[in-house]
Amino acid sequence: MDEAGCIARLLEWHDADRKIGPLKQLQGLIWAEGYANRAYTGHVYDDAAAGLWRWHGAGLSLHVYSSGSVAAQKLLFGWSDHGDLTPLFTGHFDTAIGGKREERAYHAIAATLGLPPHDILFLSDTPEELAAARGAGLSVILLARDGQPVTDAYPVATSFDDILPLDIDA
Repeated sequence: MDEAGCIARLLEWHDADRKIGPLKQLQGLIWAEGYANRAYTGHVYDDAAAGLWRWHGAGLSLHVYSSGSVAAQKLLFGWSDHGDLTPLFTGHFDTAIGGKREERAYHAIAATLGLPPHDILFLSDTPEELAAARGAGLSVILLARDGQPVTDAYPVATSFDDILPLDIDA
């Protein structure tokens, strides 16, 4: 494929919001340059940053599972608008472990962590991801922001202030 064809394919994937490796790797390279030049910071909601600090302080092991590459995750949290949040995280997962809408990815995460799935709390704003995680046995919460529609299929939180992981039942 020539350069124009590659660009057209990347734009097609971007417009379709495809969560695939090559696009996410390119995103990570663009982010690295932007963060290094201080052109922008990684957006993290105020309550999310406070909640992450609170949970980390309580001794919880925090992991990120994102469709963004691990490198991109570290950039976003390392250059967040709340400073460097990377010390809060024990580990990171991306789609190399599997798609976020695939149960097998959550089984693989639980196996990698060496935890029973019901001991893992997964937060997402995407019902299809929650369905896959729940199907693998994880505890789940729908994180509804900015007027996002909610469903009674999942416990719902509108803020990290509403989530007390130590009190979650399997």
